[in-house]
Amino acid sequence: MTESNARISKAVVPAAGLGTRFLPATKATPKEMLPVVDKPAIQYVVEEAVAAGLSDVLMVTGRNKRPLEDHFDRNYELEQALSRKGDEARLARVQESSDLATMHYVRQGDPRGLGHAVLCAAPHVGDEPFAVLLGDDLIDPRDPLLARMVEVQEREGGSVIALLEVAPEQIHLYGCAAVEATGEDDVVRVTDLVEKPDPAEAPSNYAIIGRYVLDPAIFGILRETSPGRGGEIQLTDALQKLAEDEKVGGPVHGVVFKGRRYDTGDRGDYLRAIVRLACEREDLGPDFRAWLRSYVTEEM
Repeated sequence: MTESNARISKAVVPAAGLGTRFLPATKATPKEMLPVVDKPAIQYVVEEAVAAGLSDVLMVTGRNKRPLEDHFDRNYELEQALSRKGDEARLARVQESSDLATMHYVRQGDPRGLGHAVLCAAPHVGDEPFAVLLGDDLIDPRDPLLARMVEVQEREGGSVIALLEVAPEQIHLYGCAAVEATGEDDVVRVTDLVEKPDPAEAPSNYAIIGRYVLDPAIFGILRETSPGRGGEIQLTDALQKLAEDEKVGGPVHGVVFKGRRYDTGDRGDYLRAIVRLACEREDLGPDFRAWLRSYVTEEM
């Protein structure tokens, strides 16, 4: 079991998926590079990790994901062109992604599920607690979910998962947690986990969303975890074993999130995320909101 005062510094970002829900756009472009307004979705995720104090980021990639590495690398030709033009604002934005964090990459040669993607991070993470951030969930920086999860893990040890209350009829879309209350309103003890249960059999309406802070004991469990739902190695199945027996890797807690979350996992939610974020931008928001009101009033 990891000592509760171990400092977390590493984040793992699984990014090996094929992005089939966004075809044909993702035929040659990684879905993580699709822009949310004017910044790729993956950059929001890395910025969130860095804001929580996790400056060492491992991206688990696959074939055709080279643009991810290029985005977080320097582009000297572009930087020189902007510098010659005196375009300091755009130059700063280009350099921002390459200066964010210390980036590392490993390939998930065989896409066998989220649990397998996390297992690919074992040599890099070693015997330390670490965070996992899924790129489909963008968390508003004004609602620092990951920082709160890190705080709980460093105090309690074990693992911490992010939970969101959803309508009962939606719980079959998520992993689901059975929980017990603690002395904190936003923290619960997780006693069981089920991957995408039938609503009639779900132990609660607490859905697991794409943020985890994990004890390294998860790696040993993942190595022994058989393929589950969808024929894939499920991270939820491994976490369920941790929740069953805290002697293996400490307790499992959940942080109940009630802030702003932007789901870019399907086309409709992706569009809604763009609209919401554009409306809140100081440089774009006023004109865009005015146009949106006019469009909805006159055209709809």
